[in-house]
Amino acid sequence: MDKPPFNASPSPARRPERLRPELPGLGNDPASVRQRVEMLERVLERSFQIPVIRRDVGLDAIAGMVPVLGDVLTAVMGAYVVWEARNLGLPKWKLWRMGANVAFDTAMGAVPLVGDAFDFFFRSNTKNLKILRKHLDKHHPASGVIEG
Repeated sequence: MDKPPFNASPSPARRPERLRPELPGLGNDPASVRQRVEMLERVLERSFQIPVIRRDVGLDAIAGMVPVLGDVLTAVMGAYVVWEARNLGLPKWKLWRMGANVAFDTAMGAVPLVGDAFDFFFRSNTKNLKILRKHLDKHHPASGVIEG
């Protein structure tokens, strides 16, 4: 009779596995680009939740509180998403729309106090991810991630 492995538990109930953040792919294929953009959007727009108001915030809202450097940093990160979309072959009108989202977010974020409040409500990177997802779902359906 075989013995069970050392770490096997006699009960059928298992402990839930911890969720580990996965590193996005490094390739230029649509699935890798999708992972990178989704990860960047999560960091910029919804890294953690403010407990009292239950509002997700990210680096965009927090870095925007640093007068010039924060706005420049988040604008560069938003421009990276547009650059990735360009490499995937999105039409120019979609790229212009994505660029306008980043530019509008940066311009409004540069206004003292009002811009900080604005960053909590206008999520340019989430809007850009939506545009990119719609394109990928239509033109590269194999890049979609099935969650379940």
